[in-house]
Amino acid sequence: MPSTIFAPESTPISTIEAIAHEARAGLAATPKTLSPWLFYDEAGSRLFEEITELPEYYLTRTERSIFAAHADDILHEAARNQGPAGKLTLIELGAGTATKTGILLAAAVRQQGSVVYQPVDVSETALAEATDNILSNIPGVTVRVQVADYTRQALPLNRLNNTRTLALYIGSSIGNFAPEDARDVLRNLRAQLLPGDTLLLGTDLAPSGGPNANKTVATLLAAYDDAAGTTAAFNLNVLTRLNRDLGADFDTENFRHRACWNPTESRIEMHLESLTAQRVHIPANSAGPALTIDFTQGESIHTENSYKFTTTAVEALLSSANFKSTKSWQDPQHLFAATLATAI
Repeated sequence: MPSTIFAPESTPISTIEAIAHEARAGLAATPKTLSPWLFYDEAGSRLFEEITELPEYYLTRTERSIFAAHADDILHEAARNQGPAGKLTLIELGAGTATKTGILLAAAVRQQGSVVYQPVDVSETALAEATDNILSNIPGVTVRVQVADYTRQALPLNRLNNTRTLALYIGSSIGNFAPEDARDVLRNLRAQLLPGDTLLLGTDLAPSGGPNANKTVATLLAAYDDAAGTTAAFNLNVLTRLNRDLGADFDTENFRHRACWNPTESRIEMHLESLTAQRVHIPANSAGPALTIDFTQGESIHTENSYKFTTTAVEALLSSANFKSTKSWQDPQHLFAATLATAI
């Protein structure tokens, strides 16, 4: 019988304290920064789901099209080392509402009759929505939910007897980490897998050169600065969260969303730019004393990076974390890649 298990978060500090520590460290730094995990409160998670449906945001629909075309092949390749009687279990890092994952879960059910799915995310709201959608639409799936921050905590991998694990890290989430941090995230995952387990890694591809390139810098910038302003609202919501959770006094009207392409680092950057010279306060709390932050006009808070990859860079990243790339699937325009790698 399908089941849903919500495990308690194991972090030793409260969410509010974690937010306070992050805000104090990032806003006191030069240049000012905020970690992208702060985006994903209930409002931020909802806005991100809206972003994934925007016409400019090609990433989600392109990755979904890869899964729709190749899900059976992906699951077949992942199952090569499972043994004659074993099954795959699927664990997903940063699962969110798992809108694309259902395609892979349906393929797993077709291949082996049933499947256990372990989504991991910081948002309990998103996981509850994912669970409802999956259990309503894909018979044969057992869902075991874990509310946790996989970037800071040991992964809650619940290995079942006589199974191999297929870990999903899709949506180009790995691109939000600096190269050394991306390697550490994958090494943390690898440390909890067995040789022969597999990882499916989704990566957004870097723009290609030449006048007939399928992906241009303009395509990238539009994906992170849409005409409807949804990405701007998503970015600005982080200040609203600090006001609500920490009692800060950011005036969101005094900041604007800005996206830019950094070709040297091969990444899109998102910033919140101060439109005026201003002073912001965060009251004292259990994480520390009161904090005053001064902004000059034009100064920004760097809120997110989204690294873009070549196929060579993907293979090098996987190798640095003790994975061996085994097969990759791309859309016809070569915008996005889903790469299967084996733990070695």
